[in-house]
Amino acid sequence: MLWQKAIGGTAAAKKQYIAVGNNGNIITAYPWSSSGFGTKFSDPSTLPAGDTVYSAAFTPFGDAISVASNGSPYITAYPWSSSGFGTKYANPGTLPTGTGRGTAFSPSGSAIAVVHSTSPYITAYPWSSSGFGTKYANPGTLPTGTGNGVAFSPSGDAIAVAHTTSPYITAYPWSSSGFGTKYSNPGVALTGTSYSVAFSPSGNAIAVVNNASPYIIAYPWSSSGFGTKYSNPATLPTGTGFGVAFSPSGDAIAVAHATSPYITAYPWSSSGFGTKYSNPATLPTGTGYSVAFSPSGDAIAVAHNLSPYITAYPWSSSGFGAKYSNPATLPTGTGFGVAFGAI
Repeated sequence: MLWQKAIGGTAAAKKQYIAVGNNGNIITAYPWSSSGFGTKFSDPSTLPAGDTVYSAAFTPFGDAISVASNGSPYITAYPWSSSGFGTKYANPGTLPTGTGRGTAFSPSGSAIAVVHSTSPYITAYPWSSSGFGTKYANPGTLPTGTGNGVAFSPSGDAIAVAHTTSPYITAYPWSSSGFGTKYSNPGVALTGTSYSVAFSPSGNAIAVVNNASPYIIAYPWSSSGFGTKYSNPATLPTGTGFGVAFSPSGDAIAVAHATSPYITAYPWSSSGFGTKYSNPATLPTGTGYSVAFSPSGDAIAVAHNLSPYITAYPWSSSGFGAKYSNPATLPTGTGFGVAFGAI
């Protein structure tokens, strides 16, 4: 459910990739360029377990990809290169306890987190070129229900979980020792199950989407945690928000949601939401479950529940451009998670 920022050079100078977590073929990945989707990469030789991948994430360096799925070990990771998937990393020594719903790497690439359906609802590990390290201790205060989405702050000093029961969003300091003492809940509480969370690239805002109007809520963020809630956007998303992402430059925010137009985007600034961008001329074909901007910031993609399961558009300060052609080989089922990477 995360775009991954390119490290060590401009994103535009790097090769870019897009991956879609889905049911059916599980994980589908393509080269990405200004022309859109390239020829599908071969599937990994060892597929994720289960029949659905709910989330995918590339490391900040683009040298590995992780997926969260509904079959044990619930989190699966592979080396990644310009040739696609490498040989699966060994499973972590201590597995997550239930269906993986979201995954993210820390900005330094030294940690990986997965949120899941059974207590403790979030599990994190050190990460290196060797794969998973020894599981970090659980947070002292756990999220209160199934973790649906997870994000690290851009500076890597905080981690946030979107989950199913009140307070619906839980955040912690993060360090090389793992989880710190839970931050206080936001002053204006969320009112329903949260599905995705994202920090702005500057790290001064946090946004979460959920199943109750206004469907997206954003707060200032600082080392003290949540600030006073931003005003709701003047034009709300039309249904349950399942995915949220900020553009790499931090000047836009997008929501994947139930109910047409399935994708809604706004300018973003220190004042919060701007006036909604016009809908794309060609809409996604069904409920949007995840949204991501390309590392170079000139494209946006949404994963959804009806064929072609992934839809992408050019992106600029004017908003959505004309839809890219569908990939020649489509994902084989509902797109639940989309991620871009660059290497």
